[in-house]
Amino acid sequence: MKHFFISFTVFFLFASFNTADSSSIINTWTWEKSVGGSNNPYLATPKTIGFTKKVIFTPNGRVITYKNNVEIRNSAYQIEKGIGYTDQEEHDLLTFEGKTYVIEKLDNQNLTIVSNNQDGSRTIFKR
Repeated sequence: MKHFFISFTVFFLFASFNTADSSSIINTWTWEKSVGGSNNPYLATPKTIGFTKKVIFTPNGRVITYKNNVEIRNSAYQIEKGIGYTDQEEHDLLTFEGKTYVIEKLDNQNLTIVSNNQDGSRTIFKR
């Protein structure tokens, strides 16, 4: 019984250190801006592009994308540990709509994702 308790405690401690689990991303996120990577520097905002965008991550593993409040995509998403392209370090990776992103920042108000490829463009969402 003592070994079971110790094993359970160790498991609980490791599970609690997961920085970005699927429950923390579940919400509606409004696109604020996108910033291009070093090989393709640009800045795009709803004002400069001429449309709004929001994404809703659901508890059942779906992401619904809206453009000007009209649903344009409904697809699966996945969060898992993986290696970042730019720094070769382990990160939480978010995959949806055929692309994989490094989760750079995720808190109650902010979601920043970086393309996990050579471009490294950054997309910033707010709740």
